[in-house]
Amino acid sequence: MSSSTYLDKKNKLSKEIAELEKKRAEYSKQIADKNSKIVSLQKSLKGASASTVKSKLSQIDSLNEEIAKLQAKIADVEKKIAQKKVDEAKASQQYQTELDRENKKAQQEQKKLTDSYQRRINELTSALNKSVRAQMRPVTTLYSQIQEETVEYDVFISHAHEDKESFVTPFVEELKKRDVKVWYDNDVLNWGDSLRAKIDSGLRHSRFGIVVISRSFINKGWTNHELDGLFNLEMTQGKTILPIWHDITKTEVQNFSPSLAGKMAMSTALMTPAEIADELVKLLNK
Repeated sequence: MSSSTYLDKKNKLSKEIAELEKKRAEYSKQIADKNSKIVSLQKSLKGASASTVKSKLSQIDSLNEEIAKLQAKIADVEKKIAQKKVDEAKASQQYQTELDRENKKAQQEQKKLTDSYQRRINELTSALNKSVRAQMRPVTTLYSQIQEETVEYDVFISHAHEDKESFVTPFVEELKKRDVKVWYDNDVLNWGDSLRAKIDSGLRHSRFGIVVISRSFINKGWTNHELDGLFNLEMTQGKTILPIWHDITKTEVQNFSPSLAGKMAMSTALMTPAEIADELVKLLNK
């Protein structure tokens, strides 16, 4: 039988038990009322005439007989209650056992269905990856060769001039202490150089692009050009943008660039320039 059948049986027995207990309570109340009448009759015997005593004793005997019958009914009801409680407990156990079996079966069927879907997804993903690798292999190899030939810097640092003193310059000094090759405009820009050409060259010749995102950065035109270049290189050559949040909230970053807000970032509010430099060295050594 199904779990619902056992549940219906259990609920029916619970209802019958409740009705029997109500009936037992009614019998008990009737007994209490008759005992009260007996006590009242016994008190009235004192000083009564012989005929009155005889009449009242007869009433008392009658009441005791009625009480005996009620007690017998209570005993019968209690016997039925006891049996139905046994049956109820059995039905409850059968319900739980069947429910567990049904749940286990449903879980097994769901697992089979999920495994079937996952196998199909894996097959399609594998086929798609093979197709993409076959088409992209020549391009990937070319980009890899170009990168090996042209990389001169470990990191390119995109930042706003206003953030040099408060963070960027101390951060660059910490990187240099750790022998990290840094493209930093104070070091590589000379009088008369083309700013755009130098920035584009620095982006192409760096393994990673660090973006120091601040309120000043958001308002700069040149920094936006650098950021566009980094995103382009990340999509075509797999170079990674490493954001550092400096004196700015997540909401401000989200409003400026949802793509940057979604990236894992370091924060100058939580780490020193030296600590961030140590994290970069770990990444470079992987």
